[in-house]
Amino acid sequence: MLEREDFHCPYCGERISALLDLSAGDQQYIEDCSVCCRPMVFQLHTDGDSWDLQVQREDD
Repeated sequence: MLEREDFHCPYCGERISALLDLSAGDQQYIEDCSVCCRPMVFQLHTDGDSWDLQVQREDD
């Protein structure tokens, strides 16, 4: 089950889109911003139906 979510990079503020895999349960992972290349920490909490995504700077 995939969902697309738009968010703003916590470093440069650019709007970015992420594809989230809700079938894998709660996740935490790091991806580089496609604009400024800085590392963003993604925290995805899901029960398979509803979900919450938080994106923050790696140094927070």
